[in-house]
Amino acid sequence: GSGGFRKRKHDNFPHGQRREEKENVNPPSALMTSFKSFQLELDTRHDKYERLVKLSRDITIESKRTIFLLHRFTSAPNGEEILSESEVKLNAVRQKIKQVAHELIGEDMYQFHRAISPGLQEYIEAVSFQYFIKTRSLISVEEINKQLIFTAEDREETTNMTSNSRDKQPHKWSLKVTPVDYLLGVADLTGELMRLCISSVGNGDIDTPFELSQFLRQIYDGFTFIGNTGPYEVSKKLYTLKQSLAKVENACYTLKVRGSEIPKHMLADVFSTKTELIDQEEGIP
Repeated sequence: GSGGFRKRKHDNFPHGQRREEKENVNPPSALMTSFKSFQLELDTRHDKYERLVKLSRDITIESKRTIFLLHRFTSAPNGEEILSESEVKLNAVRQKIKQVAHELIGEDMYQFHRAISPGLQEYIEAVSFQYFIKTRSLISVEEINKQLIFTAEDREETTNMTSNSRDKQPHKWSLKVTPVDYLLGVADLTGELMRLCISSVGNGDIDTPFELSQFLRQIYDGFTFIGNTGPYEVSKKLYTLKQSLAKVENACYTLKVRGSEIPKHMLADVFSTKTELIDQEEGIP
């Protein structure tokens, strides 16, 4: 009818038939063969990236669960059981990291770094939190990397491969944490130490806040040496680190000045209220 769309002659033919006719007329050239190989390579790389993103999510979830478990250390009657259970959980996280390391064999890690970085940061936060509870010190990046060396004897296979392809794999492989991921994980650790300070006071532990205040001050001083010269993500974390330090120092100030006036069972409530006021003043949601 008038005003309607005019039907093209070749619309009556199925699309698949037209495609086959074109391929028969124009046989695949060397250029098309090259592009198909590029497509296969890009699809393989994209699939690997998606697998790494999923593994990173799993690492993040299990690391967070380990951190939640470690926060029970101050209130648990037997802290050694909490540490033993956290070690089991961290070993399970390392098995996930082992799969990541296996996926990156023969690859440039920095091409997939954005896929695995969130999970590695959360793992560093968890393992450094456990290390601090054990030793009252900060774990080094070298110590973290030593725990991420895997051998073929650990026969929890990371991918569904044939026996022939397994023989081609190296007997030892590792995943090295980058300095930026380490710094970001340590920056996140300060928030967990601030929560540990508040929970310790609630349980009647008066010495831990002062110890944590000194430890956080040393970390903050170290980050200030980097300042704005480091990566953007590190400088962005510096503000949060400063807030965690301010909350711990405020807790120590309250203990020193008014500790004898406030009953121990009310100290945690007082600190929680003061923390909320500081957040409102600084505009933190």
